[in-house]
Amino acid sequence: MSDGTSWVGATAKQISRAVRRGDVSATQVVADTLEQIAISDPSLDAFRVIRGGEAITEAEKVDDQEDLANLPLAGVPVAVKENTAVAGLPTWNGSAGARLPVAEEDHEVVRRLRGAGAIVVGVTRMPEMGLWGVTDDEDAPTRNPWDRDRTPGGSSGGSAAAVAAGLVPIAQGNDGLGSIRIPAACCGLVGLKPGRGVIPAELGTNDWFGFAENGVLTTTVADAALGFAVLAGRDPVKLVEPGKLRIGVSTRSPVAGVRLDEPNRGAVATAAKLLTQAGHDTLKAEPRYPTVLGLRVLATWFAAAYRESQGLDVSRLQPRTRQHIRLGKWTSRTGLVKQEHRDAWREMSIKFFADRKVDVLLTPALAAAPPPADQYSQGSWRHNMAVSMRYAPYAAPWNVAGLPAIVVPVGLRPDGLPLAVQIVGPPDSELLLLSIAGQLEVANPWQRHAFG
Repeated sequence: MSDGTSWVGATAKQISRAVRRGDVSATQVVADTLEQIAISDPSLDAFRVIRGGEAITEAEKVDDQEDLANLPLAGVPVAVKENTAVAGLPTWNGSAGARLPVAEEDHEVVRRLRGAGAIVVGVTRMPEMGLWGVTDDEDAPTRNPWDRDRTPGGSSGGSAAAVAAGLVPIAQGNDGLGSIRIPAACCGLVGLKPGRGVIPAELGTNDWFGFAENGVLTTTVADAALGFAVLAGRDPVKLVEPGKLRIGVSTRSPVAGVRLDEPNRGAVATAAKLLTQAGHDTLKAEPRYPTVLGLRVLATWFAAAYRESQGLDVSRLQPRTRQHIRLGKWTSRTGLVKQEHRDAWREMSIKFFADRKVDVLLTPALAAAPPPADQYSQGSWRHNMAVSMRYAPYAAPWNVAGLPAIVVPVGLRPDGLPLAVQIVGPPDSELLLLSIAGQLEVANPWQRHAFG
Protein backbone atom coordinates (compact mmCIF):
# COMPACT_ATOMS: atom_id res chain seq x y z
CA MET A 1 0.00 0.00 0.00
CA SER A 2 1.15 3.54 -0.70
CA ASP A 3 0.18 4.82 2.76
CA GLY A 4 -1.71 3.79 5.89
CA THR A 5 -5.20 4.39 4.52
CA SER A 6 -5.25 3.95 0.75
CA TRP A 7 -5.11 0.66 -1.10
CA VAL A 8 -3.52 2.25 -4.13
CA GLY A 9 -0.28 0.43 -4.91
CA ALA A 10 -1.19 -2.76 -3.06
CA THR A 11 -0.71 -6.06 -4.85
CA ALA A 12 -3.62 -8.10 -6.13
CA LYS A 13 -2.87 -10.78 -3.55
CA GLN A 14 -2.88 -8.25 -0.71
CA ILE A 15 -6.18 -6.75 -1.85
CA SER A 16 -7.99 -10.03 -2.44
CA ARG A 17 -6.84 -11.42 0.90
CA ALA A 18 -8.01 -8.31 2.75
CA VAL A 19 -11.39 -8.27 0.97
CA ARG A 20 -12.00 -11.96 1.68
CA ARG A 21 -11.15 -11.43 5.35
CA GLY A 22 -13.39 -8.39 5.63
CA ASP A 23 -10.49 -6.06 6.45
CA VAL A 24 -11.60 -3.73 3.64
CA SER A 25 -14.54 -3.60 1.26
CA ALA A 26 -14.19 -4.00 -2.48
CA THR A 27 -16.09 -0.72 -2.75
CA GLN A 28 -13.43 1.13 -0.76
CA VAL A 29 -10.60 -0.36 -2.80
CA VAL A 30 -12.26 0.63 -6.06
CA ALA A 31 -13.06 4.11 -4.76
CA ASP A 32 -9.39 4.60 -3.82
CA THR A 33 -8.39 3.37 -7.28
CA LEU A 34 -10.75 5.66 -9.16
CA GLU A 35 -9.59 8.64 -7.13
CA GLN A 36 -5.96 7.93 -7.98
CA ILE A 37 -6.75 7.39 -11.66
CA ALA A 38 -8.45 10.79 -11.74
CA ILE A 39 -5.29 12.36 -10.30
CA SER A 40 -2.65 10.52 -12.32
CA ASP A 41 -4.08 9.53 -15.68
CA PRO A 42 -4.32 13.02 -17.21
CA SER A 43 -0.50 13.08 -17.40
CA LEU A 44 -0.26 9.47 -18.64
CA ASP A 45 -3.19 8.87 -21.01
CA ALA A 46 -3.17 5.21 -20.02
CA PHE A 47 -6.97 4.84 -20.09
CA ARG A 48 -9.37 5.18 -23.01
CA VAL A 49 -12.47 4.83 -20.80
CA ILE A 50 -12.86 4.89 -17.02
CA ARG A 51 -15.86 2.96 -15.66
CA GLY A 52 -16.45 5.03 -12.54
CA GLY A 53 -20.07 4.43 -11.55
CA GLU A 54 -20.23 0.98 -13.12
CA ALA A 55 -17.11 -0.15 -11.26
CA ILE A 56 -18.48 1.04 -7.91
CA THR A 57 -21.75 -0.79 -8.54
CA GLU A 58 -19.89 -3.99 -9.41
CA ALA A 59 -17.72 -3.65 -6.31
CA GLU A 60 -20.84 -3.34 -4.17
CA LYS A 61 -22.12 -6.59 -5.66
CA VAL A 62 -18.89 -8.32 -4.66
CA ASP A 63 -19.30 -6.97 -1.12
CA ASP A 64 -22.86 -8.31 -1.00
CA GLN A 65 -21.75 -11.87 -1.68
CA GLU A 66 -21.90 -14.05 1.41
CA ASP A 67 -18.98 -16.30 0.51
CA LEU A 68 -15.85 -14.76 -1.02
CA ALA A 69 -13.58 -17.73 -0.35
CA ASN A 70 -13.65 -18.91 -3.95
CA LEU A 71 -12.86 -15.50 -5.47
CA PRO A 72 -9.07 -15.32 -5.92
CA LEU A 73 -9.34 -11.73 -7.20
CA ALA A 74 -12.03 -10.55 -4.79
CA GLY A 75 -12.29 -6.77 -5.06
CA VAL A 76 -9.14 -6.38 -7.17
CA PRO A 77 -9.32 -3.44 -9.60
CA VAL A 78 -8.17 -4.48 -13.07
CA ALA A 79 -7.79 -2.76 -16.44
CA VAL A 80 -8.61 -4.33 -19.80
CA LYS A 81 -6.88 -3.54 -23.09
CA GLU A 82 -9.16 -1.75 -25.52
CA ASN A 83 -9.14 -4.48 -28.18
CA THR A 84 -10.80 -6.90 -25.73
CA ALA A 85 -14.58 -6.80 -25.53
CA VAL A 86 -16.12 -5.41 -22.34
CA ALA A 87 -19.91 -5.60 -22.31
CA GLY A 88 -21.53 -2.20 -22.72
CA LEU A 89 -18.48 -0.51 -24.27
CA PRO A 90 -17.21 -0.14 -27.82
CA THR A 91 -14.10 -2.15 -28.61
CA TRP A 92 -11.86 0.72 -29.66
CA ASN A 93 -8.89 -1.14 -31.16
CA GLY A 94 -6.71 1.92 -30.81
CA SER A 95 -8.62 4.59 -32.71
CA ALA A 96 -12.02 5.87 -33.74
CA GLY A 97 -11.35 4.55 -37.25
CA ALA A 98 -10.81 0.99 -35.98
CA ARG A 99 -13.52 1.05 -33.32
CA LEU A 100 -16.08 -1.75 -33.26
CA PRO A 101 -19.66 -1.39 -31.97
CA VAL A 102 -20.69 -1.66 -28.32
CA ALA A 103 -20.06 -5.22 -27.14
CA GLU A 104 -23.08 -7.19 -26.00
CA GLU A 105 -20.99 -9.54 -23.85
CA ASP A 106 -17.57 -9.80 -22.30
CA HIS A 107 -14.63 -11.49 -23.98
CA GLU A 108 -13.93 -14.83 -22.29
CA VAL A 109 -10.86 -13.52 -20.45
CA VAL A 110 -12.88 -10.58 -19.09
CA ARG A 111 -15.57 -13.01 -18.02
CA ARG A 112 -12.97 -15.04 -16.15
CA LEU A 113 -11.56 -11.95 -14.42
CA ARG A 114 -15.02 -10.92 -13.28
CA GLY A 115 -15.81 -14.49 -12.25
CA ALA A 116 -12.78 -14.41 -9.97
CA GLY A 117 -14.09 -11.26 -8.26
CA ALA A 118 -12.10 -8.62 -10.15
CA ILE A 119 -13.60 -5.20 -10.92
CA VAL A 120 -12.95 -3.70 -14.38
CA VAL A 121 -12.23 -0.02 -13.68
CA GLY A 122 -11.48 0.91 -17.27
CA VAL A 123 -10.06 0.03 -20.66
CA THR A 124 -6.52 1.00 -21.61
CA ARG A 125 -5.07 2.55 -24.73
CA MET A 126 -3.18 0.86 -27.52
CA PRO A 127 -1.89 1.93 -30.97
CA GLU A 128 -4.26 1.57 -33.90
CA MET A 129 -5.12 -2.11 -34.48
CA GLY A 130 -2.30 -3.10 -32.09
CA LEU A 131 0.25 -2.92 -34.89
CA TRP A 132 3.04 -0.90 -33.30
CA GLY A 133 5.62 -1.13 -30.52
CA VAL A 134 4.63 2.34 -29.26
CA THR A 135 1.28 3.57 -27.95
CA ASP A 136 -0.34 6.74 -29.24
CA ASP A 137 -3.32 7.93 -31.23
CA GLU A 138 -4.57 11.12 -32.85
CA ASP A 139 -5.11 12.75 -29.44
CA ALA A 140 -1.87 12.13 -27.56
CA PRO A 141 0.83 9.57 -26.84
CA THR A 142 0.52 7.35 -23.81
CA ARG A 143 3.43 8.08 -21.50
CA ASN A 144 5.77 5.93 -19.45
CA PRO A 145 5.38 6.59 -15.69
CA TRP A 146 9.14 6.20 -15.25
CA ASP A 147 9.80 9.06 -17.67
CA ARG A 148 6.88 10.83 -19.29
CA ASP A 149 9.04 11.75 -22.26
CA ARG A 150 9.29 8.02 -23.14
CA THR A 151 6.81 5.51 -24.52
CA PRO A 152 5.52 2.68 -22.32
CA GLY A 153 5.90 0.44 -25.37
CA GLY A 154 3.18 -1.25 -27.34
CA SER A 155 0.81 -2.46 -28.09
CA SER A 156 -0.36 -3.04 -24.49
CA GLY A 157 1.17 0.33 -23.55
CA GLY A 158 -1.83 1.70 -21.69
CA SER A 159 -2.08 -1.44 -19.57
CA ALA A 160 1.62 -1.26 -18.70
CA ALA A 161 1.48 2.44 -17.84
CA ALA A 162 -1.52 1.89 -15.57
CA VAL A 163 0.21 -0.89 -13.64
CA ALA A 164 3.60 0.84 -13.42
CA ALA A 165 1.94 3.98 -12.05
CA GLY A 166 0.18 1.93 -9.36
CA LEU A 167 -3.29 2.65 -10.75
CA VAL A 168 -4.21 -1.06 -10.89
CA PRO A 169 -2.28 -4.11 -9.66
CA ILE A 170 -3.18 -6.21 -12.71
CA ALA A 171 -3.95 -5.24 -16.29
CA GLN A 172 -4.93 -7.56 -19.09
CA GLY A 173 -3.00 -7.32 -22.33
CA ASN A 174 -2.33 -9.39 -25.40
CA ASP A 175 0.80 -10.25 -27.29
CA GLY A 176 0.99 -10.80 -31.06
CA LEU A 177 4.63 -9.83 -31.69
CA GLY A 178 5.70 -8.85 -28.17
CA SER A 179 2.82 -6.63 -27.13
CA ILE A 180 2.84 -7.75 -23.48
CA ARG A 181 6.57 -8.32 -23.08
CA ILE A 182 7.75 -5.10 -24.75
CA PRO A 183 5.62 -2.82 -22.51
CA ALA A 184 6.57 -4.92 -19.48
CA ALA A 185 10.24 -4.32 -20.25
CA CYS A 186 9.69 -0.59 -20.87
CA CYS A 187 7.81 -0.16 -17.59
CA GLY A 188 9.63 -2.49 -15.18
CA LEU A 189 6.87 -5.10 -14.94
CA VAL A 190 6.40 -8.85 -15.10
CA GLY A 191 4.79 -9.82 -18.39
CA LEU A 192 4.01 -13.41 -19.36
CA LYS A 193 3.02 -14.46 -22.87
CA PRO A 194 1.58 -17.96 -22.51
CA GLY A 195 2.07 -20.68 -25.04
CA ARG A 196 -0.44 -21.34 -27.77
CA GLY A 197 -3.85 -22.56 -26.64
CA VAL A 198 -3.27 -22.15 -22.90
CA ILE A 199 -5.51 -19.07 -22.49
CA PRO A 200 -8.41 -18.27 -24.85
CA ALA A 201 -7.22 -15.80 -27.46
CA GLU A 202 -10.25 -15.08 -29.67
CA LEU A 203 -8.57 -11.93 -31.02
CA GLY A 204 -9.79 -10.63 -34.34
CA THR A 205 -10.14 -12.89 -37.36
CA ASN A 206 -7.73 -15.68 -36.42
CA ASP A 207 -5.55 -14.43 -33.55
CA TRP A 208 -3.06 -12.86 -35.99
CA PHE A 209 -2.51 -16.24 -37.70
CA GLY A 210 -2.11 -17.83 -34.26
CA PHE A 211 0.56 -15.37 -33.07
CA ALA A 212 -1.57 -13.55 -30.46
CA GLU A 213 -2.20 -14.60 -26.87
CA ASN A 214 -3.88 -12.98 -23.87
CA GLY A 215 -2.10 -12.44 -20.58
CA VAL A 216 -1.50 -9.99 -17.75
CA LEU A 217 1.00 -7.35 -16.65
CA THR A 218 1.82 -7.08 -12.93
CA THR A 219 4.42 -5.74 -10.52
CA THR A 220 5.14 -9.08 -8.80
CA VAL A 221 5.61 -12.66 -9.87
CA ALA A 222 2.96 -13.82 -7.38
CA ASP A 223 0.38 -11.55 -9.02
CA ALA A 224 1.48 -12.74 -12.47
CA ALA A 225 0.97 -16.36 -11.38
CA LEU A 226 -2.44 -15.51 -9.93
CA GLY A 227 -3.55 -13.66 -13.07
CA PHE A 228 -2.27 -16.45 -15.28
CA ALA A 229 -4.22 -19.06 -13.30
CA VAL A 230 -7.45 -17.07 -13.54
CA LEU A 231 -7.15 -16.46 -17.30
CA ALA A 232 -6.15 -20.08 -17.91
CA GLY A 233 -9.16 -21.34 -15.94
CA ARG A 234 -6.97 -23.08 -13.37
CA ASP A 235 -6.92 -23.10 -9.60
CA PRO A 236 -4.21 -20.78 -8.26
CA VAL A 237 -1.11 -22.69 -7.19
CA LYS A 238 1.86 -21.78 -5.06
CA LEU A 239 5.00 -21.65 -7.15
CA VAL A 240 7.69 -24.10 -6.12
CA GLU A 241 11.44 -23.77 -6.42
CA PRO A 242 12.62 -25.42 -9.63
CA GLY A 243 15.35 -28.00 -9.46
CA LYS A 244 18.75 -27.37 -10.98
CA LEU A 245 18.27 -26.19 -14.56
CA ARG A 246 20.39 -25.76 -17.65
CA ILE A 247 19.74 -22.21 -18.83
CA GLY A 248 20.84 -21.20 -22.29
CA VAL A 249 22.00 -17.60 -22.68
CA SER A 250 21.74 -15.71 -25.97
CA THR A 251 22.24 -12.09 -26.97
CA ARG A 252 21.98 -12.62 -30.73
CA SER A 253 19.39 -10.35 -32.34
CA PRO A 254 16.72 -12.05 -34.44
CA VAL A 255 16.81 -8.98 -36.72
CA ALA A 256 19.98 -8.53 -38.76
CA GLY A 257 21.72 -5.22 -38.20
CA VAL A 258 20.08 -4.44 -34.84
CA ARG A 259 22.75 -3.93 -32.17
CA LEU A 260 22.25 -4.58 -28.48
CA ASP A 261 23.13 -1.63 -26.26
CA GLU A 262 25.38 -2.03 -23.23
CA PRO A 263 22.70 -1.63 -20.51
CA ASN A 264 20.61 -4.43 -22.01
CA ARG A 265 23.69 -6.60 -22.51
CA GLY A 266 24.50 -5.99 -18.87
CA ALA A 267 20.97 -6.98 -17.84
CA VAL A 268 21.46 -10.41 -19.40
CA ALA A 269 24.81 -10.81 -17.66
CA THR A 270 23.25 -9.81 -14.33
CA ALA A 271 20.37 -12.25 -14.71
CA ALA A 272 22.72 -15.07 -15.73
CA LYS A 273 24.89 -14.43 -12.67
CA LEU A 274 21.86 -14.40 -10.36
CA LEU A 275 20.59 -17.66 -11.81
CA THR A 276 24.01 -19.25 -11.42
CA GLN A 277 24.05 -18.15 -7.79
CA ALA A 278 20.61 -19.75 -7.43
CA GLY A 279 22.19 -23.09 -8.35
CA HIS A 280 21.51 -23.34 -12.08
CA ASP A 281 23.97 -23.96 -14.89
CA THR A 282 24.15 -21.23 -17.52
CA LEU A 283 25.74 -21.72 -20.91
CA LYS A 284 25.89 -19.91 -24.21
CA ALA A 285 23.19 -21.20 -26.55
CA GLU A 286 22.44 -19.11 -29.62
CA PRO A 287 19.31 -19.99 -31.61
CA ARG A 288 19.67 -19.84 -35.36
CA TYR A 289 17.21 -17.30 -36.72
CA PRO A 290 16.89 -18.01 -40.46
CA THR A 291 16.85 -14.91 -42.65
CA VAL A 292 13.62 -16.13 -44.20
CA LEU A 293 12.01 -16.15 -40.75
CA GLY A 294 12.26 -12.37 -40.54
CA LEU A 295 10.74 -11.97 -43.99
CA ARG A 296 7.87 -14.25 -43.12
CA VAL A 297 7.23 -12.47 -39.82
CA LEU A 298 6.99 -9.19 -41.68
CA ALA A 299 4.73 -10.70 -44.34
CA THR A 300 2.41 -12.17 -41.71
CA TRP A 301 2.37 -8.93 -39.70
CA PHE A 302 1.23 -7.10 -42.84
CA ALA A 303 -1.30 -9.80 -43.73
CA ALA A 304 -2.80 -9.71 -40.23
CA ALA A 305 -3.44 -5.99 -40.65
CA TYR A 306 -5.11 -6.65 -44.00
CA ARG A 307 -7.38 -9.32 -42.52
CA GLU A 308 -8.33 -7.19 -39.53
CA SER A 309 -9.18 -4.25 -41.80
CA GLN A 310 -12.01 -6.12 -43.52
CA GLY A 311 -15.26 -4.38 -42.71
CA LEU A 312 -13.55 -1.13 -41.69
CA ASP A 313 -13.51 2.14 -43.61
CA VAL A 314 -9.80 2.06 -44.38
CA SER A 315 -9.82 5.72 -45.39
CA ARG A 316 -10.44 6.61 -41.72
CA LEU A 317 -7.33 4.77 -40.53
CA GLN A 318 -3.94 6.37 -39.95
CA PRO A 319 -1.50 6.61 -42.88
CA ARG A 320 0.96 4.19 -41.25
CA THR A 321 -1.83 1.62 -40.87
CA ARG A 322 -3.10 2.05 -44.41
CA GLN A 323 0.38 1.31 -45.76
CA HIS A 324 0.58 -1.79 -43.56
CA ILE A 325 -2.75 -2.94 -44.98
CA ARG A 326 -1.66 -2.33 -48.57
CA LEU A 327 1.41 -4.46 -48.03
CA GLY A 328 -0.71 -7.09 -46.30
CA LYS A 329 -3.00 -7.34 -49.29
CA TRP A 330 0.04 -8.01 -51.46
CA THR A 331 1.76 -10.51 -49.11
CA SER A 332 -1.50 -12.42 -48.71
CA ARG A 333 -1.25 -13.27 -52.40
CA THR A 334 2.45 -14.12 -52.62
CA GLY A 335 2.72 -17.41 -50.74
CA LEU A 336 4.84 -15.86 -48.01
CA VAL A 337 2.11 -16.40 -45.39
CA LYS A 338 1.68 -20.12 -44.89
CA GLN A 339 0.87 -22.30 -41.91
CA GLU A 340 3.57 -24.79 -42.93
CA HIS A 341 6.21 -22.08 -42.50
CA ARG A 342 5.00 -21.27 -39.00
CA ASP A 343 4.87 -24.96 -38.13
CA ALA A 344 8.45 -25.43 -39.33
CA TRP A 345 9.77 -22.66 -37.08
CA ARG A 346 7.83 -24.05 -34.12
CA GLU A 347 9.38 -27.49 -34.67
CA MET A 348 12.83 -25.93 -35.03
CA SER A 349 12.35 -23.96 -31.80
CA ILE A 350 11.22 -26.96 -29.79
CA LYS A 351 14.10 -28.98 -31.22
CA PHE A 352 16.52 -26.24 -30.10
CA PHE A 353 15.74 -26.97 -26.44
CA ALA A 354 16.20 -30.71 -26.96
CA ASP A 355 19.34 -30.49 -29.08
CA ARG A 356 21.11 -27.98 -26.84
CA LYS A 357 19.84 -29.76 -23.72
CA VAL A 358 18.64 -26.51 -22.16
CA ASP A 359 15.49 -26.13 -20.09
CA VAL A 360 14.91 -22.45 -20.88
CA LEU A 361 16.54 -19.67 -22.88
CA LEU A 362 17.58 -16.30 -21.43
CA THR A 363 17.69 -13.34 -23.85
CA PRO A 364 17.51 -9.56 -23.74
CA ALA A 365 14.00 -8.12 -23.53
CA LEU A 366 14.90 -4.98 -25.50
CA ALA A 367 17.85 -3.87 -27.60
CA ALA A 368 17.72 -0.21 -26.56
CA ALA A 369 15.91 2.25 -24.32
CA PRO A 370 12.18 2.91 -24.85
CA PRO A 371 11.76 5.47 -27.66
CA PRO A 372 10.39 8.97 -27.06
CA ALA A 373 6.66 9.41 -26.42
CA ASP A 374 5.83 11.03 -29.76
CA GLN A 375 2.83 11.27 -32.05
CA TYR A 376 3.89 8.29 -34.16
CA SER A 377 0.38 8.07 -35.60
CA GLN A 378 1.17 11.22 -37.57
CA GLY A 379 4.52 9.91 -38.81
CA SER A 380 5.44 7.82 -41.81
CA TRP A 381 5.05 4.07 -42.01
CA ARG A 382 8.80 3.73 -42.56
CA HIS A 383 9.61 5.66 -39.39
CA ASN A 384 7.16 3.61 -37.33
CA MET A 385 8.63 0.37 -38.64
CA ALA A 386 12.19 1.46 -37.90
CA VAL A 387 11.39 2.58 -34.35
CA SER A 388 9.54 -0.62 -33.42
CA MET A 389 12.07 -3.02 -34.95
CA ARG A 390 15.25 -1.34 -33.71
CA TYR A 391 14.47 -1.31 -30.03
CA ALA A 392 12.38 -4.46 -29.61
CA PRO A 393 13.47 -7.33 -31.90
CA TYR A 394 13.64 -10.16 -29.35
CA ALA A 395 9.97 -11.02 -28.80
CA ALA A 396 8.48 -11.89 -32.20
CA PRO A 397 10.12 -15.28 -32.94
CA TRP A 398 8.40 -16.84 -29.95
CA ASN A 399 4.96 -15.72 -31.11
CA VAL A 400 5.59 -17.50 -34.40
CA ALA A 401 6.70 -20.59 -32.49
CA GLY A 402 3.78 -20.35 -30.06
CA LEU A 403 6.11 -20.86 -27.08
CA PRO A 404 5.70 -19.28 -23.64
CA ALA A 405 7.98 -16.38 -22.71
CA ILE A 406 8.21 -14.05 -19.73
CA VAL A 407 9.83 -10.66 -19.16
CA VAL A 408 11.29 -9.92 -15.72
CA PRO A 409 12.82 -6.67 -14.38
CA VAL A 410 16.49 -6.76 -13.39
CA GLY A 411 17.32 -3.19 -12.37
CA LEU A 412 17.62 0.25 -13.93
CA ARG A 413 19.46 1.82 -16.83
CA PRO A 414 21.90 4.67 -16.12
CA ASP A 415 19.11 7.06 -17.17
CA GLY A 416 16.77 5.57 -14.54
CA LEU A 417 14.51 3.62 -16.91
CA PRO A 418 13.87 -0.06 -16.15
CA LEU A 419 15.95 -2.93 -17.47
CA ALA A 420 14.57 -6.41 -18.08
CA VAL A 421 15.33 -9.81 -19.57
CA GLN A 422 13.23 -12.37 -21.41
CA ILE A 423 13.07 -16.07 -20.55
CA VAL A 424 11.63 -18.47 -23.14
CA GLY A 425 10.57 -22.05 -22.52
CA PRO A 426 9.29 -25.09 -24.40
CA PRO A 427 5.56 -25.86 -24.55
CA ASP A 428 3.70 -26.00 -21.20
CA SER A 429 6.53 -24.33 -19.26
CA GLU A 430 4.55 -21.31 -17.98
CA LEU A 431 4.79 -22.32 -14.33
CA LEU A 432 8.50 -23.08 -14.71
CA LEU A 433 9.07 -19.61 -16.20
CA LEU A 434 7.14 -18.03 -13.34
CA SER A 435 9.20 -20.00 -10.81
CA ILE A 436 12.47 -18.82 -12.37
CA ALA A 437 11.15 -15.27 -12.41
CA GLY A 438 10.33 -15.68 -8.73
CA GLN A 439 13.92 -16.66 -8.02
CA LEU A 440 15.13 -13.50 -9.75
CA GLU A 441 12.64 -11.43 -7.75
CA VAL A 442 13.90 -12.86 -4.45
CA ALA A 443 17.56 -12.51 -5.41
CA ASN A 444 17.24 -9.02 -6.88
CA PRO A 445 14.02 -7.27 -5.74
CA TRP A 446 12.88 -4.49 -8.05
CA GLN A 447 11.10 -1.21 -7.49
CA ARG A 448 7.46 -2.07 -8.10
CA HIS A 449 6.19 1.34 -9.19
CA ALA A 450 7.53 4.42 -10.86
CA PHE A 451 7.53 7.58 -8.77
CA GLY A 452 7.27 11.18 -9.83
